[in-house]
Amino acid sequence: MISSHVSSFVGLPVVAFAPGMTLPDDPSAVAWRLDVDDFDAGPEEFANLLRALREQVPANAVRALVIGEWGESYERALPVEALVEAAGDWTGLRAVFLADLTYEQCEISWLTHGDITGLLAAYPLLEVLWVRGAQGLRLAPIRHAGLRELRFETGGLPAEVVRAVGACDLPALHRLELWLGRQDYGGDASAGDLAGVLSGAGLPALRHLGACNAEIADAVAAAVATAPVVPRLEVLDLSMGTLTDEGARALLAGQPLTHLTRLDLHHHFLSEEMAATVLAALPGVRVDLADAQVPDEYDGTLFRYTEVGE
Repeated sequence: MISSHVSSFVGLPVVAFAPGMTLPDDPSAVAWRLDVDDFDAGPEEFANLLRALREQVPANAVRALVIGEWGESYERALPVEALVEAAGDWTGLRAVFLADLTYEQCEISWLTHGDITGLLAAYPLLEVLWVRGAQGLRLAPIRHAGLRELRFETGGLPAEVVRAVGACDLPALHRLELWLGRQDYGGDASAGDLAGVLSGAGLPALRHLGACNAEIADAVAAAVATAPVVPRLEVLDLSMGTLTDEGARALLAGQPLTHLTRLDLHHHFLSEEMAATVLAALPGVRVDLADAQVPDEYDGTLFRYTEVGE
């Protein structure tokens, strides 16, 4: 559940753009937020807002964009093509956050996207891309030499997107976060779909890997245990999911993790004994075992839930 908007993005304070507003003294020192007031607004309202931004803010001052409500975000894809059209002007754009909406505006699993490949192709110098929501989301394998951080926040990330990320050539990517989510909300990826990512073949600079919020956390942990990408990592994030003692045992039985600076397992279903075992096995690693969970039981069946779903 995401209850608030970001107040800063890539180290810049977020400022909501309004047509006719007085610009900051340095309009390049903020991340510009585009957000229509009415969640039922038609496409022309967001188009007009974007047009006003292009007309009123110097093109070379647009360094970071945060896209909020674009109107009917629960059924109409975020208009990435409008951002692509501005690429010739926004040559200094380095960071984009697509769909910074709260659960009160739209549940994360309802946020609708289309193909975002064109955004990466249009901005070869883009360094940071965050995407919230994954309904209808598509990505084709692409080479992008500038991207340093890629983050998908979802209640369910489609397997085809997971595979596409693994097939991309991203030589500068330092941080990758995949919120895999639940099958109920479109998260149909298996641990096998992570093979491209876990091979590290197209990610030579990767140092921070998140395969989190996963209903299949135990299978992910087992796959990570032998993954070629792990020795080069500094941070491994398997948090927010349904990790149990089975997954933790598989993780510890695999390759050494003592080189990590941090292992994030918060929101887990580990027993106290297994949590203690993990800590004892990794004395030099900052291990986050906060937010221990207890399964729900119904009619004799145990249910474990990811931190973020609908």
